[in-house]
Amino acid sequence: MTSLPPDAPASLRPVLNDLLEAVRAWRAPDAPTPIYACAQSALPPAANWPRTVLLVSDLNILAHSDGLHWIRQDTGATL
Repeated sequence: MTSLPPDAPASLRPVLNDLLEAVRAWRAPDAPTPIYACAQSALPPAANWPRTVLLVSDLNILAHSDGLHWIRQDTGATL
């Protein structure tokens, strides 16, 4: 969707416009974005977040999900 549908209710147009702009920024960011941070004990299931990066705050490392495990970026070991 590149623009609002012509039949969108006038009362919803401002909210829909904001949502559309947020999705555009999410799909094509023009600046760095914050990264999700959590402690190792609170890591979400890796299977729910394949190809996703997060900061393991208590270890001060990045990890990515391979769809099965969270993988440390500093050593390649699983968490």
